[in-house]
Amino acid sequence: MPNFNILIENWNMYIEGFLNTLYISLIGLVGSFLLGTILAVLRIAPIKPLNWIGTAYVEFFRNIPLLIIAFFFYTALPTIGLQLNGFQAGTLALIIYTSAFIAEAVRAGILSVSKGQTEAARSSGLTYIQTMRYVVLPQAIKIVIPPLGNQFINLVKNSSILTILAAGDLMYQADLISTRTFVTFDVYIFVAVFYLVITIPLSTGVNYLEKRLAKSN
Repeated sequence: MPNFNILIENWNMYIEGFLNTLYISLIGLVGSFLLGTILAVLRIAPIKPLNWIGTAYVEFFRNIPLLIIAFFFYTALPTIGLQLNGFQAGTLALIIYTSAFIAEAVRAGILSVSKGQTEAARSSGLTYIQTMRYVVLPQAIKIVIPPLGNQFINLVKNSSILTILAAGDLMYQADLISTRTFVTFDVYIFVAVFYLVITIPLSTGVNYLEKRLAKSN
C-alpha cells in the first residue's frame, strides 16, 4: 500500500505541480491544434511553396525528439538574446512538436472529404480559405476526432519532459519531494494518479464527442 502520509505532507507541492501541468496541457492543446490545422491546410494548398513549407515542418519536427526541441528553446535562444524560462520553453516545444502530428491527422481528414464538395464550394464563389473554413475543415475534424484525442493525451504525458527544464510541473515537484524524503515508489505512484485525473476525463470526453458526432451524421 502506498504511504499516504507522503501525499498528505506534500499536498501543496503536488497540487502546485498538478495545476502547472494542467495549465501547460491546456495551452499546448489549443496551440498545437491551431498550428497543426494551419499546417494541414498548407500541405494540401494549391500553391507549391506552401506545400513545401508545411511538409518540411511536419517531417522535421515529427522525426526529432521532443527533448531536443525543448533544450533548443531553453538553451539556444538565449544566445540570440531571447530568454525563455523552463515553463515557456517547454510549453512552446510541446506545441511545436505535437502540431506536427496533429497536422498529419487533420490532413488525412481533409483528404477524406469528397473533392466534389470542395469544387462545389469554389464554384459557388467561396475562396480557398473560405472553403476550408466553412465546408472542408468542419467535416475533417469530425472524422479525425479519435486520432486527435490520442495526440492530446500524448501531449499531457509528454509534458513530464518539462521537469528537465525545471518548469514546476508534476514530475518536477515529484523529484523535489523524492529528494527531500528519500522515497521514490510512493511519490511517483501519486504522480501517476494525478496524471490519470487529467487523461481519463480527456479520453472519456473524446469518446463521448466521437459517439455524439457519429449519431448526428
